[in-house]
Amino acid sequence: MTFSIVARSDDGRLHGVAVASKFLAVGALVPAAEAEVGALATQARANLAYRPQGLAFLRTGLAAGDVLAGLVAADPDRSQRQIGMVDAAGAGATYTGAECHDWAGGQAGAGWAVQGNILAGPEVVDEMRDAWLAGAGRHFPDRLLGALRAGDLAGGDRRGRQSAALLVVGRGGGYGGGSDVVVDLRVDDHPDPVTELARLLEVHRMLFERPDPEMLLDLSGDLADEVSRLLAGLGYPEEEGAGLDARLAAWAGVENLEERLAPARIDPVVLSQLRAQF
Repeated sequence: MTFSIVARSDDGRLHGVAVASKFLAVGALVPAAEAEVGALATQARANLAYRPQGLAFLRTGLAAGDVLAGLVAADPDRSQRQIGMVDAAGAGATYTGAECHDWAGGQAGAGWAVQGNILAGPEVVDEMRDAWLAGAGRHFPDRLLGALRAGDLAGGDRRGRQSAALLVVGRGGGYGGGSDVVVDLRVDDHPDPVTELARLLEVHRMLFERPDPEMLLDLSGDLADEVSRLLAGLGYPEEEGAGLDARLAAWAGVENLEERLAPARIDPVVLSQLRAQF
């Protein structure tokens, strides 16, 4: 009762899962991923033990196809299971048990695996595959979400819509560099969960994405004067010992924009949010 894509970025740095379903809080059950190890989605009559077991086997260097085969071979209820997996090297594999409810099936290739059950038809998987392949060069979370949206537009879960989730991992790519979780967003109960997930991803990007160094503006001259005036108007006045960087950091911390700060420069996103306060 779920459709998902499991994938690795073309540069090998990121792994992720995007999933949607007519099921409450699908993101709490289906996806699992570990940086530089792999990612998987367990669904249909989901076996949640596949998540830690699958990642443990992938951690040893086994290929996705071999890990998947081992998991289902040891599962007496494998005929009701569905799983997709991508390993550290980018090999994709998918499995659909014979007793999964129609329409059920999946496809896999280099760097991706797409699967679903209780779908409107095989076109859901076809459209997800095509969207993924056509999305080369896109920002990895956007590429995953684009494939999920394509499946949703093709009919998705034929029972309707309820929840969606996006999980992306990469070594040191999370908040403050102290986590490997780059994106972990869930829409647990919503009439249009994939659209809501896209909205959340935009908010996540604004708040937590690290700025492109080439886009940063020098915090000097007229721009420094403007930023100083704006900060003063928001209750962060010039004070002895408090430089402009410190004042900007104090305001940005309150606004949850601290990941976008850079010494002596300012991210255009931060500047836009600062100006929007007036």
